[in-house]
Amino acid sequence: MHQSPVDVLTLCDEMLLAIFNKLNHIDVLYSLVEVNQKLDRLAQNITFTRSIDLVTISSNEDNTSRTNAILNRFCSDILPRIQHNIECLTLDPLLIDRVLCVGNYPKLHKFTLVSLQLEMASLFFNGISFILLIFKIQEVKSMNLFVVYI
Repeated sequence: MHQSPVDVLTLCDEMLLAIFNKLNHIDVLYSLVEVNQKLDRLAQNITFTRSIDLVTISSNEDNTSRTNAILNRFCSDILPRIQHNIECLTLDPLLIDRVLCVGNYPKLHKFTLVSLQLEMASLFFNGISFILLIFKIQEVKSMNLFVVYI
C-alpha cells in the first residue's frame, strides 16, 4: 500500500479549526502562534482567545523550568497579540502582575483568581496590585470577579 504525505497546511481553514477545537486552547495558542502565517491567524481566532485559563500552566509543578518557559512565551509573545480578544481570564494570584503588565484587555469582563489564600486576598483587595488592576482595565463597563479561596 502506497502512503502519501499529507500537508496539513493544504486543509481548508474550517477543517483546521474543527481539528483545533478538539484540542486544549492554551496548547493551540502555544503551539501554533508564530509558526507560519496561516496557523498564526487560525490560532488567534476568537474561539481560542476569548477565554484564557493560565492556571493549568502555572499549576504544573512537575517541571518548573518548562512551566516558566511556557509562561514567559505567553507573556512576551502570545498575550500581547490576543489581548484585544480576551473576555475571560483565569489566573493563579502569583501571575497577576506578570500577566496584566503585558497589555490592556479592553473586552475583559470576567476575571477569576484561583487558589487565593485569605491572607493574600487582603493584600490584593486593599493593596496597590488590585488598584493597578482596576486602572489597567478601566475601559471595561462591568466586570465579574470570581475568587476561589483555598
